[in-house]
Amino acid sequence: MAVYLICTGFLGLLYLALTYNVSRVRRLKKISLGDGGDPEMLGAVRAHANFMEFVPLCLLLIYIMLDLYGFRTIACLSIVLLAARILHAAGLLGYLKAGRVLGAVGTMVILLVCSVWIGLLGLGIRLY
Repeated sequence: MAVYLICTGFLGLLYLALTYNVSRVRRLKKISLGDGGDPEMLGAVRAHANFMEFVPLCLLLIYIMLDLYGFRTIACLSIVLLAARILHAAGLLGYLKAGRVLGAVGTMVILLVCSVWIGLLGLGIRLY
């Protein structure tokens, strides 16, 4: 549980950083709405929005699995999600070229694994 909570806390801080970055770029570029056709602004907005599109659901699914699959599984899922979101943000913001793809794949793997395992639990099938 502790690893899940720590990773969730760091994800909250990452979201705060992405939010700040959108505001920073808006002030710098003097863009009040949208992306103004600016690639840097678009990257900042997409990094922020993509985080909100995936992270809450992934955290919820991991949380649902907490009592069912044990500490190690939850810790691994939480750490992979945190790493994936850091990589994705770094890729979209131009800090790490392969980060966007690696982060997206990592996030999709978490979403797939959690969704399938929870669905199987609903059918009465527990993998271990």
